[in-house]
Amino acid sequence: MHRSIAWLALLLAALVLAACGGGDDASDGGGAGAGSTDPAKVKGTVRAIMEEVPDTDVVKEMLPEFRKAYPGVDVKIEALPYDQMRDKIVSSFLASEPTYDLIVVDNPWMTDFAMGGFLEPLDERIAAVQGYEPEDFSKPLRDIADVDGKTYAVPFYNYALALVYRSDLYEKAGLQAPKTLDELKAAAAELTSGKRSGIAMQPQKGYKIFEEWGNYLLAAGGSIQDASGKVTLDSPEARTALQTYIDVYKASAPDNSLNWAFDEAIRSASSDRSAQLISYNWTLPTVNESGKPFAIAEVPGGRAVLGAWYWGVPKNSAAKDAAWSFAAWVTGKEREKARVIAGGAPVRDSALDDPEVWEQGLGEDYYKTVKAILQDAAPLADGPNAEEMINVVGNELNAAVAGQKSVDEAISTAAKNAQEVLDR
Repeated sequence: MHRSIAWLALLLAALVLAACGGGDDASDGGGAGAGSTDPAKVKGTVRAIMEEVPDTDVVKEMLPEFRKAYPGVDVKIEALPYDQMRDKIVSSFLASEPTYDLIVVDNPWMTDFAMGGFLEPLDERIAAVQGYEPEDFSKPLRDIADVDGKTYAVPFYNYALALVYRSDLYEKAGLQAPKTLDELKAAAAELTSGKRSGIAMQPQKGYKIFEEWGNYLLAAGGSIQDASGKVTLDSPEARTALQTYIDVYKASAPDNSLNWAFDEAIRSASSDRSAQLISYNWTLPTVNESGKPFAIAEVPGGRAVLGAWYWGVPKNSAAKDAAWSFAAWVTGKEREKARVIAGGAPVRDSALDDPEVWEQGLGEDYYKTVKAILQDAAPLADGPNAEEMINVVGNELNAAVAGQKSVDEAISTAAKNAQEVLDR
C-alpha cells in the first residue's frame, strides 16, 4: 500500500475542483436529503468498486438475494488490487460521467474524500432506514466515518490486527498468549528453532511496517496522534517500541525478511516456518487451512491498530438512491449476520454476540476476541493526507530495522515528517 505520485496529482486536482464547486449532484431521485430505499421505487444500475479480497467474493455471492429484494436495481462489482483503487476512484470523482456509483473507502482516505466534497453525507439516509441501528457498529469504526460532525460512510469490514499464533506450540512450551511486549519477545525467542522462526514479521518499508509496529507503540503506552490530531510519535514510548521491534526481528524473525509484507508472513506461518504473527484477525481461517492449529488473541497491551473498509456514495453518482439501498441492505443487521457466517469480517456487535454466528462461523472464542479487539482499537492515522503520513513514518521505521538509522534518529525524523505531511 503506497501513495503514488499519480495519486497525489489526482487528489490535488480533485481538491481544487471541489473548491470551485465541481461535482455533479445528479441523482436517481435521491438528491439532497434521505432519498428512498423503497424496493418498489428504487431503480438503476449501481457500478461498485471493491478490493480483491475474500470479503468481496462473499458480497458477490449475496447479489442474487439482493436482486430478489430490489428487482429494479442491478449491482455490478469491479474488483481490483488495492494499489489500483485510489487512482480509479479519484478519476471517477473528477469525471463528468463518473465510473462508480458506490465505492469502498479505506479508513486513511476518509478525511481526504470527505473534506474534498466527494462523498455524499449519509446521516439522513441512515436515519431513514428502519431498524438500521448504526450504534450497533463498534464505536471506533463509527468514529472513523464521522468527519466534522457528519457521517460519510458505513462500515463494511474490519481488518484490525490480532496475534495469530500456533496454539499447539504455545501449549507444548507452557506459554500463554503474551500480554506485554516483553512476553511477546520472550515467547518468540522460546519458539524459535532450527526449522521454525518464533514470529513472522512484515518490516517492509511504508504502510506495512507502520501497521505492524503501531501495535508495539500502543503496547508501550505510546500514541500516534493526540485528540487534536497533533503527531505524538517523538516519545520515549515510541523509541522503546521500535527498539523492541528490532530486537524481536533480529532474534526471532525469518532470515532475510526485511522486505516482507502480509503475503510473505502468512505463507511462512502456513507452511510451518513461523510460529506466529501479528496480522489481520480474519487471517485465522487462512492459516488454519495448513492443518496446523492456530488461534487469535488480542495483541500485547490489548489495544490494536484498527483498519477498516467502508461503503461510501460518491457525490457525483447518478444512482445515489440505488447505491445507498444496496449499501444499507448489505450492512443491515440481518445481512451482516449472513455475511459473517459466510466468512466475512464482522463490524456489528450483534453479529459478534450471536450464538448462531458462533456455531456456524469460527466459534465463540474467535468472535468474542474480535469484539474485544474492536472495542478500543485505534486507526494508524487520522486527518488530511493520512495515508501519506503512514508511508513517511513507515520508511523511517524500516531504515532503523535495516540498521541505516539509529532508533532515535528514525523516531525523530518520522515524527517531524509526519507532522509536516498532516499540516499541508
